[in-house]
Amino acid sequence: MNDAKLKQDDEDGGDRQRDWESTESLQSKFFDRRPAVVARQLLGCGFARRIEGVWVGGWIVETEAYLSSRDAASHSARGEKPGNASMFGRPSTLYVYPIHAKHCVNLVTESIGRGSAVLIRALQPVWGIERMIEHRGLSSLDVSDGRMLTTGPGRLCHSLAIDRRSDRVDPIADPNWCLFVGAKVPRNRITATSRIGISQSKELPLRFFVDGNRYVSGLAGQHRRPRRDSLP
Repeated sequence: MNDAKLKQDDEDGGDRQRDWESTESLQSKFFDRRPAVVARQLLGCGFARRIEGVWVGGWIVETEAYLSSRDAASHSARGEKPGNASMFGRPSTLYVYPIHAKHCVNLVTESIGRGSAVLIRALQPVWGIERMIEHRGLSSLDVSDGRMLTTGPGRLCHSLAIDRRSDRVDPIADPNWCLFVGAKVPRNRITATSRIGISQSKELPLRFFVDGNRYVSGLAGQHRRPRRDSLP
């Protein structure tokens, strides 16, 4: 995707804005399941927030599951603390934590007190692209294919202005957030691998992504097809 295509996407998809009132929102019961199941089924769903009247967000194309037990990489493995308390909260709640001066956004899964969640690693940017570029401190010329906006959890949070103030928000109940049903991704287009950037429980295949999607982070060689597709 070149800069002209990004601009066109923003004009046709972002500034046009969808009919958010009629969007089929995901429900809390969707998240009251094992995190690996939720992580798979979130692929292709929409995730967005409204900032000063403008919706920014896109389609979820990469996730990672973090378990409530037998997962040393999960923040819940050290027990409930003030910094990770939201991870033990109501399913669908946002758990946002800082890392290396950036932030990562997770959706809490299973029942209250369990301590599991799904990290959103990448979005295919669709709505409010110009606003995302502003948040990232870039110019349109800096953005060649959109990967600089929402590929990787730190960039994603920066583009959507997500920080610790968003921790504990319920994107299903809050009118300034939207988490909704999108196009179903066929099973043969979903790839599972080990998670990225962890030092423990590295053997668990809990990272899921839309195979061939250009906005997925990590190595292109992990895809079964060329990494150049986009969701419709």
